[in-house]
Amino acid sequence: MSDLFTTLKAQVAGKGLRIVLPEGEDARIVGAATELLKDGIVTPILLGDKAAIAATAKELNVSLDGIAIHEPATDPLFDELVTAFVERRKGKATEEEARKILVDPNYFGTMLVYTGKADGLVSGAAHSTADTVRPALQIIKTKPGISKVAGAMIMVRGDEKYVFSDVAINIAPVAQDLAENAIVSAETASVFGINPRVAMLSFSTKGSAKSDETVKVAEATAIAKEKAPDLVLDGEFQFDAAFVPSVAASKAPDSVLKGDANVFIFPSLEAGNIGYKIAQRLGNFEAVGPILQGLNAPVNDLSRGCNTKDVYNLTLITAAQAVAE
Repeated sequence: MSDLFTTLKAQVAGKGLRIVLPEGEDARIVGAATELLKDGIVTPILLGDKAAIAATAKELNVSLDGIAIHEPATDPLFDELVTAFVERRKGKATEEEARKILVDPNYFGTMLVYTGKADGLVSGAAHSTADTVRPALQIIKTKPGISKVAGAMIMVRGDEKYVFSDVAINIAPVAQDLAENAIVSAETASVFGINPRVAMLSFSTKGSAKSDETVKVAEATAIAKEKAPDLVLDGEFQFDAAFVPSVAASKAPDSVLKGDANVFIFPSLEAGNIGYKIAQRLGNFEAVGPILQGLNAPVNDLSRGCNTKDVYNLTLITAAQAVAE
């Protein structure tokens, strides 16, 4: 794991990337922000009550020098962001409504990213996933050709690194969703130094069983191949056929994958979520994420049970995504 983050640090250090942390009054956020600045990783932007943030820093005995702090309701940028928000929402919010909405630090922070005043956002230490994702979907929106955000985990054990997706967002993806997920997950793999080899997972390998579920994955495979013809990708695969060379040789001898897949696209959220937790708890993999994929700018969601190290690491990941944009 340390090697992974050492590589990411080298990618982002010295680039002056600005990452917004909307939960600036939280001790975990303040602690991580000061460490990130000290290490020269990013320039943190904290949102919240300035007096409360200062009090938290005093309790932690850390300095806020060099860290930008914005108090949304009274910030000099507020009117500018209100105008930009109304324009972005295209009649879905009046100026009066925008003024109420942008007091919310997640909305204010997302507008900083949208207007180019920041390069990414990390939230979720004290907010739900919906509170983090909703502003991103309304303001930053998904990349062209991508209709839904997906959540990936980077699974790390020693020198091994794999991408598991979707493990966090879409409960019942259709074929188009799975195909889009495969493409953006390959992009995520590249950010982490993984040369993507993508397996579309199912309980069937190349038609060994047939049902609506297996047909969906086969259709997703075809769509993904059409959209990204240069991507090394195949399906549908059972996990062992995607991962074990001898099983691959038996079940799918003509596939471009030879039991060497490293990006795994799960057919449903329950499969992905269960799968990564089994790998984490029984396989002793460390799970890094979830990393939100498919947005026009990086926004990532912390667990509410996170610690300072988790905040530091996810902010570093967000900065790495910004470099790759």
